[in-house]
Amino acid sequence: MSTAPTKQTKPGSPPAGTAFLEVKDLQVRFPTDDGLVRAVNGLSFSLGEGETLGIVGESGSGKSVTSLAIMGLHKGTRAQVSGEIWLDGNELVSMRVEEMRRLRGNKVSMIFQDPLSAMHPFYRIGDQLTEAYLVHNDASKAVAKKRAVDLLDRVGIPSPASRFHDYPHQFSGGMRQRAMIAMALMCDPRLLIADEPTTALDVTVQAQILDLMNDLQKEFNSAIIIITHDLGVVAQMAQKLVVMYGGRVVEAGSVRDIFYRPEHPYTWGLLGSIPRITGGDGRLKSIKGSPPSLINLPTGCPFHPRCDFRDQVAGDQCVTDVPELLQVEAAGHSVRCHIPTADRSRIFTEQIKPNL
Repeated sequence: MSTAPTKQTKPGSPPAGTAFLEVKDLQVRFPTDDGLVRAVNGLSFSLGEGETLGIVGESGSGKSVTSLAIMGLHKGTRAQVSGEIWLDGNELVSMRVEEMRRLRGNKVSMIFQDPLSAMHPFYRIGDQLTEAYLVHNDASKAVAKKRAVDLLDRVGIPSPASRFHDYPHQFSGGMRQRAMIAMALMCDPRLLIADEPTTALDVTVQAQILDLMNDLQKEFNSAIIIITHDLGVVAQMAQKLVVMYGGRVVEAGSVRDIFYRPEHPYTWGLLGSIPRITGGDGRLKSIKGSPPSLINLPTGCPFHPRCDFRDQVAGDQCVTDVPELLQVEAAGHSVRCHIPTADRSRIFTEQIKPNL
């Protein structure tokens, strides 16, 4: 009797049936004259096809560094990258530069935060879009141009056929952002990383861009990672959420769990700082202090110098021990905090939730 062949994997590879994107114990460090910058410390998460993951945190928390690692853009630099990144069965950390270049722009693409530096100033917008298409597709220039004009139109560029011939400096900041989004979507990537994709865009164009990303996801079952400070965008787009602080994940889970049952004091602070039309006294509640230096991270829990609830933990555990990322009651919901679960629940119910 014959049996169906099983999928063979090399040692250290994820077994068949795992998530489309699997990040395991990712660490990214940058040696500098002042010391070693620990930008990402032991980051792990997974993402399936058709899912959207939001990554939130203050500037310097490691969000953008993570996205560049997935894109393989630290290769050839002084960055020290370790861990594993599996994308559709391909391990990206150990992948050669030439192999990564074939995947980049095709299977995985990125919308960069700064469109002015991400686009080449000496080449026309249309040439940059069509080049991205022709590198990965056996097509004529006419087909590539039609695709580029169509995407420029879909992202809201007026008169796309004529603006196709303009240079980046002839576009406003918002239009450059939209053109870069069109470039990222040229080859219908299976994984799209969007680093602050709606920066400098007005509300109506922001809605168009988010709708376009939703359409892409529905049409091609693409996975999307959204890196943003805008929790409203996360609530609208994502199913999963990772909260980063000091290069580490401090809370992870479904968007619903983290928005309605947040467990970490830093997450409470992020949610409490959202402007609201009704409720409360109308004042914005900020998180005291500043994000930590990634060269000299605080000992123990990196958030302890800014935490209002350190007194809930006996002794100096917050100062001496780095908390583990442990699962809470809801499946897939995890938190890195020394405060006992019952005390976190009480604090949230009595002090945090009434002000959200």
